[in-house]
Amino acid sequence: MGYRTAELPPVDLDEFADIPFFERMKLLQLHWVEHGFGTPKQTGMFYAWKIFFYGLFGLIFAGAFTAGLEFSDIGGWWDEPILYQKLMIWTILLEVMGLAATCGPLAFHFDPPIGGILYWWQNDTIRVPPYPNHVPFTKGNRRTPWDTGLYKLILASLVLLFFLSGEQVDGLPEGSAGILPQWAVLIYCGLIITMAFRDKIVFLSSRAEQYVPTLLCFALFTNFVDMVIAAKIFIVIIWMGAGFSKFNHGFSSTVAIMVQNTPWVVWDKFRKATVKDYPNDIRPSKVTHALAHIGGTTCELVMPLVLLFSPWPWATWIAIVSIWMLHTFIISTFPLAVPLEWNVFFIFCVAFLFANFHAGDGYAVTDMNPALLALVVVAGLFPIVLGALRPQYVSFLVGMKQYAGNWAAATFSFKDKEKEDRINEKIVKSAENQIDQLEPLFGKEISEIFIQKAVAFRMMHPMGRMHISALMRHVDSMETRVTREGEFVSNVLTGWNFGDGHCLDERLIEALQERCQYEPGDVVIAWTESQPAFTKKVQYRVIDAALGTIEKGWYHNDDAYNEQPWLPNGPIPHTVTWTLPGYEAPGVVHPGTGGRV
Repeated sequence: MGYRTAELPPVDLDEFADIPFFERMKLLQLHWVEHGFGTPKQTGMFYAWKIFFYGLFGLIFAGAFTAGLEFSDIGGWWDEPILYQKLMIWTILLEVMGLAATCGPLAFHFDPPIGGILYWWQNDTIRVPPYPNHVPFTKGNRRTPWDTGLYKLILASLVLLFFLSGEQVDGLPEGSAGILPQWAVLIYCGLIITMAFRDKIVFLSSRAEQYVPTLLCFALFTNFVDMVIAAKIFIVIIWMGAGFSKFNHGFSSTVAIMVQNTPWVVWDKFRKATVKDYPNDIRPSKVTHALAHIGGTTCELVMPLVLLFSPWPWATWIAIVSIWMLHTFIISTFPLAVPLEWNVFFIFCVAFLFANFHAGDGYAVTDMNPALLALVVVAGLFPIVLGALRPQYVSFLVGMKQYAGNWAAATFSFKDKEKEDRINEKIVKSAENQIDQLEPLFGKEISEIFIQKAVAFRMMHPMGRMHISALMRHVDSMETRVTREGEFVSNVLTGWNFGDGHCLDERLIEALQERCQYEPGDVVIAWTESQPAFTKKVQYRVIDAALGTIEKGWYHNDDAYNEQPWLPNGPIPHTVTWTLPGYEAPGVVHPGTGGRV
């Protein structure tokens, strides 16, 4: 791999399209183990500079517009609550504009490098209301002047917060620069919650599930001690919720794929050590399991408890350094969707909250108002419990399943290129299909390799194997159709993608069909839900853009995990529980055994 050149698999470019589908997937998956996505090294430098400027301008803006924060004494800002709040606001602003996570080539934004504001500022683009049949005034899937106006007010409220200086509340340390005016914080929270019912895409892009609960505590509570302890509890719940969600097969697969895509891992032997027996068995190895569940899961479950309850500063600092190492490792892998700013901010948060406001200095859980403590704990745990037991009701982000490898996801199958091109012709958006973004840069053959590598990437996760298994029954041929990773389609249609299959379920497909008017069989989507806690049965659906949902069923996650990603033994077993009356699958694969009829 060169600094400016991509790493390509060992294949004649002119012959790539003629390779049978599953051989093609195996070729790309083996290449992923050795080279990851294969993007040029300058891609990593782009993100490294992006992180640098995120931190630099966050500090500059916070200091420039806040009384009590002086550039001549930056070290004196360390324990100022308003600095914590303003860096949070800065992070939210970048997220909701599309300049933070899901920005650039590792988030499948090539030209232009962002979606976000380019879509959400524009009328007639697609919006996805979460409860259109239950919440008044939210039906429809076109962005109207009301939606763009609301989005502009959200941006304005965030910018306003940057220009405000602090106010005093009870319990603030003497000489403090204060906290942001509570009325201004409430305005932002009210606007983004209102947006949640009009368009879940914008709401989720702001990472409101991470930040709004803490902001509301600073806006509604009257005592600073209660505010800080609430912030500590919420961040602990985020870590531990993520840790709990990682008790599934998908997490080890995710870690293996992340490590293989890491630009600084230049040792071929180590890359291959992340799988069991390269090139014969590329399921995660014992090395990967140890890295995932000792370095990851254990850290996220144990260290937050130390942070929250430790009476000893030395133990607190051990936990802080452990959390720093966790987030630094994640940043260093440049994971797809690149949530880098979020990880940097959490590195700051852990030291700010737990070193400056130690439990032994009057900021222990027992120092919080008991009624408020109960409210915060219930509010923090409810979405995690709901997402674990009934994942169909909440986004994996709301359920705190970061990096868990246990997400709703989808794979799209277009009858031919003309059906995919119809998206460019019929839908108001700010970017063309990814293949059309890449072709002017790399040519048709190389572009197709990278687009199909995303499908191979999805099949390296257990749910991706189910996607292809379902499609084999519902399309006439995997060889002649155009197969696309669902994240790519979501990215083009809505301007945002972050691993959440709920953003590309029937609601988005209905919006796609309304504009493109496909015929039955033109676009078929295999869709899988997150695996619930305490069971390995995972629900799936097959959706035809023209017909709606045509099949429902379930598969056992062990069956998906234990199969090789390129499905050498045919589709994984799955059980059909419902079929659209009158519908007959055109494929030739028996649903229950994985065998062919």
